[in-house]
Amino acid sequence: MSNMTVNQRAQFERVDLSVPTTGVHVRNRGAVIAYSVVAALLVAALGYAAVTLIDGWARAIVLGFILLTVVGAMIAVSPNRKA
Repeated sequence: MSNMTVNQRAQFERVDLSVPTTGVHVRNRGAVIAYSVVAALLVAALGYAAVTLIDGWARAIVLGFILLTVVGAMIAVSPNRKA
């Protein structure tokens, strides 16, 4: 290890996140559930507001492409995606 550069040594010392025991551990599940409920309500309210303000087919197409882009970004950053 003494003849390695800093970058080479970092490859051996980094945490392997593909192992289930080294992932993120939640200490307070109640806070996560509360945040999820509040976030779902906020998304539902904003989604309803967006749908009610659409007054033509052009705006509906734009909203659809925005949603497709969001779904594509979610797929791209998914930790379960195989490279």
